[in-house]
Amino acid sequence: MNNPDIQTCLSQYWGYPGLREAQKPVIAEVMEGKSAFVIMPTGGGKSMCYQLPAMLKAGLTLVISPLIALMKDQVDDLRLKGIEAAYLNSSQHPDEYNRIFNSIGSGTLKLLYIAPERLMSMQGGLLEQLKSVKIDMVAVDEAHCISSWGHDFRPAYTKLKDLGTHFPDVPVLALTATADQATKRDIIKQLGLENAALFENSFDRPEIHYAAKPRTDEKAQLLAFVAKHPSESGIVYCLSRKRTQEIAEVLQSAGYRATCYHAGLSSQERMERQDQFIRDEVDIIAATIAFGMGIDKNNVRYVVHMNLPKNIEGYYQETGRAGRDGLDSQALLLHGGSDFHTLSTHCQVDGNLDQSNVMLGKLRRMQDFADSRVCRRKILLQYFGEELAEDCGKCDNCETTFEQHEGTEDAQKLLSTVARLEWSFGLGHYIDILRGSQSQKITAAHRALSTYGIGADKSKKHWMSIGKELIQQGFLTQTVGKYPVVELNARSWAVLHGKEPVMLTKFEETKTVKPPRAAAFEAGSENQTLFHKLRQVRYDLAKASNVPSYLILSDRSLQELCVTKPQNLTELASVHGFGKVKVARFGQQFLDALQQAEA
Repeated sequence: MNNPDIQTCLSQYWGYPGLREAQKPVIAEVMEGKSAFVIMPTGGGKSMCYQLPAMLKAGLTLVISPLIALMKDQVDDLRLKGIEAAYLNSSQHPDEYNRIFNSIGSGTLKLLYIAPERLMSMQGGLLEQLKSVKIDMVAVDEAHCISSWGHDFRPAYTKLKDLGTHFPDVPVLALTATADQATKRDIIKQLGLENAALFENSFDRPEIHYAAKPRTDEKAQLLAFVAKHPSESGIVYCLSRKRTQEIAEVLQSAGYRATCYHAGLSSQERMERQDQFIRDEVDIIAATIAFGMGIDKNNVRYVVHMNLPKNIEGYYQETGRAGRDGLDSQALLLHGGSDFHTLSTHCQVDGNLDQSNVMLGKLRRMQDFADSRVCRRKILLQYFGEELAEDCGKCDNCETTFEQHEGTEDAQKLLSTVARLEWSFGLGHYIDILRGSQSQKITAAHRALSTYGIGADKSKKHWMSIGKELIQQGFLTQTVGKYPVVELNARSWAVLHGKEPVMLTKFEETKTVKPPRAAAFEAGSENQTLFHKLRQVRYDLAKASNVPSYLILSDRSLQELCVTKPQNLTELASVHGFGKVKVARFGQQFLDALQQAEA
């Protein structure tokens, strides 16, 4: 897509040389005034898909976003770039509300952020006011919130199904980073996107290193991990409010700038602690999952989970808060035997057995991920319907050599059982048949199968581990939904016909390789020393501008400054993230710091 207006706009406001490949077809569709559904990983550049077209179109772009903090972050970021943007929420003074509507009426405002509750409320007549305005597009951010199948369901989002009634000729752009197949279908149905283009990008976050370890001495494990990331921003997720306080105290006692965040704090305390984190006044925040959805901080270097998350979607989204600037980042999961039992009680939805079963099924898949000994990235991508041809080489399992054994015969026994049943069942049912269970759930027809009882010499735990590994390696397919079932696929038949062998893991670690770190920024290196000096300049500028540090410049931009060392404003303009407005406002301060370092 070679549009000179797009290139000029990108350079002037964002300081980017061009669009990412995944963004190009989406923006082309939007520029033609068409609706679209975009599934793009966190950090993939979803916001650009509506922000850039908003600058190129004559009217207003309405952005529906779930949290005030998220809206404020994006609006602050746009204003720093010289773009007219605003957000509306119920706490604003009437004078501010009127000022925003005056700017809409005059045509100067390009993007208006608003929560679904505020937009669809019949009080105040906001919808009627907006109907009198030329609206080019409605962007529904975090669109998975509309689906009860999703991990982050918000009932207020369901009212957005009436968007087509209120704005009949306005295209809708739905965006999310996390949607399994059931959630995806629900979003399309509720927002009326059956005829809209679907842009489904890879869920892969190659910059994130995934690791999961059993909890042994959790405080020692956490401190050993954090010690490898001095002065870097990190989030530590805990299950309870009390645990966030305990973990924050452990980190503080070890000399780290840390605080805690949970729903038991007052709104003022939560806001202050969130601001401390996003402004780099504290490095680590120990938090419940109430923290993070409204955070657009792009220099988070690691995310630690002290307990098993409730589902893979939540885990993916929470770990995705690291590495949004594209630099190498870490995701560590510490899990224990009690996690599943504790969380299973949280899966019960009063009066809704179906929803309870959905949540419990998702929790089981999360437990399988934590227990697995195969490439973790493969499991994550497979969950979202994406296949990775080779192991990623960038997770703890890929970096660990496990002893393996020939498992084709056992695999064929289990796959043969699946093949002999007329209907699909859950993995446990096939294993009960294989082991010759006397349960009443095993019908006479199932007991008559030739595979009934042929696996009785091995425990149920043994067969379950085999079944899970066959799923993880792609030899069986497990559905996502109310009652997950396993089904044969092309690779299953290849094994059954003797065309593909199966190697299974014995679960004994023999060698661990530490992930490499960029040598240019090793502790004590010249570049790292300069990087810390530039971070201080960024912090001072951010404090003076009353915005988070990462909105001034990303860590990626600071690293590029360390390597390229521009000598003047012209050279500075070619550094990633330096648009015309930022060069004018902040360029000289960074040049001065670079020159002082050279002196």
